[in-house]
Amino acid sequence: MPSDPTPPKPLHNLPEYTVGEVSGALKRVVEGEFAHIRVRGEVSGFKRHSSGHLYFCLKDTDAVLDAVCWRMQAMRLGVAVEDGLEVVCTGRLTTYPGRSKYQMIVDRVELAGEGALLKLLEERKRKLAAERLFDAERKKRLPFLPEVIGVVTSPTGAVIRDILHRLADRFPRRVLLWPVAVQGDGAAEQVAAAIRGFNAIAPGGPVPRPDVLIVARGGGSLEDLWAFNEEIVVRAAAASEIPLISAVGHETDTTLIDYAADLRAPTPTGAAEKAVPVRLDLMAAVDGLGLRGLNALGRLLDERRTRLSGLARGLPNLRRIVDDHWQRLEDRGERLSNSLPNLLHRRQAELSALSGRLERRNPGQFIADKRHAVDRLAVEARHCYRALVAGRTSAFRDLAVHLRPRMLADRIGQAGRDLGHLDALLESFSYERVLERGFALVRDAADRPVTTGAELVAGQDLTVQFQDGPVPVTVGGGVRAPRRSEKKTGKDNGRQGSLL
Repeated sequence: MPSDPTPPKPLHNLPEYTVGEVSGALKRVVEGEFAHIRVRGEVSGFKRHSSGHLYFCLKDTDAVLDAVCWRMQAMRLGVAVEDGLEVVCTGRLTTYPGRSKYQMIVDRVELAGEGALLKLLEERKRKLAAERLFDAERKKRLPFLPEVIGVVTSPTGAVIRDILHRLADRFPRRVLLWPVAVQGDGAAEQVAAAIRGFNAIAPGGPVPRPDVLIVARGGGSLEDLWAFNEEIVVRAAAASEIPLISAVGHETDTTLIDYAADLRAPTPTGAAEKAVPVRLDLMAAVDGLGLRGLNALGRLLDERRTRLSGLARGLPNLRRIVDDHWQRLEDRGERLSNSLPNLLHRRQAELSALSGRLERRNPGQFIADKRHAVDRLAVEARHCYRALVAGRTSAFRDLAVHLRPRMLADRIGQAGRDLGHLDALLESFSYERVLERGFALVRDAADRPVTTGAELVAGQDLTVQFQDGPVPVTVGGGVRAPRRSEKKTGKDNGRQGSLL
């Protein structure tokens, strides 16, 4: 039997809400209860919008939480967010009414756990090594004794005191401190700015430019030392023109700045030891070198003195040489004093002889005699000249008689007849007259006459000159030289003998 169901009675005591009222109530509750929270999870679905905002999800094995990081906050993040990275995000929860979703507004991102930090550190190390920032060829040599040392570290820690104390013990130097934060937010930017600031100091200015830099801090965990693993610090250390010593943490701690620095020190105190030598050791070394120099100089002088003594023994006696030369000088002086009077006596005797000759003969009469002799010779020369001129005149007259025109014509005619007789005789001796009698002249390719058959070779080109002109021929294979035993018959059959 069908029953007529009765409709439920409306519950008029429950309030009614609009969708917007419910969304607003949820937003107030969520933002009030979770205004500042820290959430740990794995990054998933990471996306960077063109506006600069970051969108991603935080997930674990139980749930997924949407997260967004606005552009201004994303620019200040110290961690490069990527998929698969386990992080701890700090921010607040809010709702998105348009899709009935809730999400986390992220203000800060930290790596969660040492494993994630080591993974990020290894990836960053490979990236910077690929850019050759860690190559040994880029390392600069430290100065032996720097005048000014720049230190980048915290001004309140024990590091700067240890460095100053060690420098005072070894070799006091001038130290410039650039105070920075070595841990926490902004530490990496401060360290990089300090390195760049020291390099920007101009040489010779009011503030001295350091000769070497020390970047140092004490030991700590991986998170505490993370500022020295940031790219900005590593790149600043690699780009430093001033030699840089890295002294971050203890001996077992390693950061990326250690690879980019020109030298790594195990501790800040060790950095001070590597920056300067020990003054006392240098003084001892200088004293030792001075002593060695004095000893060497003494040995050198002894050797030179011994050598000089040996050379002196090989030299002759100077006193004896002087005495010998002195004796020779006295002998020459005595001989000179004796020879001068003898020379004067000889010259005086010669002068006396000449004077006697001049006294026996009057000079005036002598000159008159010579003048008469010269006049006599002049007269004889004049007569001889006149006779010679007369003889030459007569000869020229006879020659003029012989050179009369008729006689000259007779001589030219006789010379022409003599030349005709000689030309006829030359023509009779010419080889062309021999060719008219039936003979021939054989020449080879060089136009040289061939006189014997033994000179011919089969295939040789020849030229045979007859009376009416030359004829080219070639030697055949049947040519042979005539035998010496064959005798000439002396008979002429009236024909030219064949050479081929």
